Amino acid sequence: MAAFAAVLFATGFTVPAQSQQSSTAEDEQVIRKVADYILKEATFQFVDEENGKLYATTGDIPKNREAKFSSKYGEWHYTNGVVNMAMLHLADFLNEKKYADYAKKHVAFGFDNYKFFQKRFKGDRKHHQYPFGQLWTMQELDDCGAMGASVIEVYKREKRKEYKEYIDLTARHITERQDRLQDKTLVRKFPQEMTLWADDLYMSVPFLARMGNLTGDRKYFDDAVHQILSFDKYLWHPDKGIYYHCYYSDNQKNGVAHWGRSNGWIILAQTHLLSYLPKDHPKRQDVINNLQKQLINLSRYQDEKGLWHQLIDKPDSYAETSFSAMVVQGIAKAINEGWLDKRYASVALTGWDALKKEMIEADGQVKDICVGTGIRNDLVFYYTRPARPNEKHGVGSVIDAGVEVIKLKKMLEEKKS
Repeated sequence: MAAFAAVLFATGFTVPAQSQQSSTAEDEQVIRKVADYILKEATFQFVDEENGKLYATTGDIPKNREAKFSSKYGEWHYTNGVVNMAMLHLADFLNEKKYADYAKKHVAFGFDNYKFFQKRFKGDRKHHQYPFGQLWTMQELDDCGAMGASVIEVYKREKRKEYKEYIDLTARHITERQDRLQDKTLVRKFPQEMTLWADDLYMSVPFLARMGNLTGDRKYFDDAVHQILSFDKYLWHPDKGIYYHCYYSDNQKNGVAHWGRSNGWIILAQTHLLSYLPKDHPKRQDVINNLQKQLINLSRYQDEKGLWHQLIDKPDSYAETSFSAMVVQGIAKAINEGWLDKRYASVALTGWDALKKEMIEADGQVKDICVGTGIRNDLVFYYTRPARPNEKHGVGSVIDAGVEVIKLKKMLEEKKS
């Protein structure tokens, strides 16, 4: 790796010794293990809620029995959309069919089985707590945005009619039904009416970007760009250089927290958009400038090990894997695509080495991923959110980060030679 280190020095910055020792072959092995662990754990069956009996198909479930997913990787949740897109990304990068097959099987599992549960649903619980409830019920962006983006990716490979119908329904929900402020910024009904969540930039923009690409209709790109710039207006803290988790439109105040993963969702929303946004779009450079601003400022919050924390500006909060992976992925991809100067490569490389050393086990399990997190008005809530292994909120971003770091290392090597 001496040549790799030399090119980094030639560009005007240094890189830690451990990065010089980390080969792309080793990196590839790491992300394979993470993805293969998911493949090993994923089952597309159902299990009896009381006695644990497995049902291979919905036809095997007795009329008087309640069943749930046998594996979290079979669920229909926005995090499954994140994992699906990461596996498709990996499949394209490695040219390995098994990773794409996972995403295709997951989406087909949903469409082949949801009507059984839809007919049985009694309205006795929240729709997102019932199998496939979010597939047929679109109330918030969580229900359809990320999964919709992954269905578009699968639809490109398998043209099932019901996939396209779902994609069109998702587009209508986001563009026509989801609550918005007067300036058309997307908001939610809770925790107070018309609350803007940073998370929702990811729950909308990646889908809108793909919808623009799929249909050729620039209205989707225009809406996606509008959301990026509007969220920045409402959530950016100019002195700290990071985003708040939320904005309450009723009192026109921000929440208390600069939560890590919510800032990560904003990074990914922008990189997904720029991957599809036409080169001649009049506000493309505005999005690039905004992404640069965010990534450069986040570089200043990297800790001594190379990671980022649950509360970005609170170093006494725990180092958190999903957000760290999102920053690494964002910086590496931005450099790879020419959206960010390569002098920031060492930030991503150091972060990736820290993830490998501190957070990724030898068998591909991933540690310290914050569980799903809503909005609260006290920092203690964020400090004390559990961090668990193999949470779907983070494993996809770890895979994506590894892919982009490998590309970055190869690009820097090529520039040297």
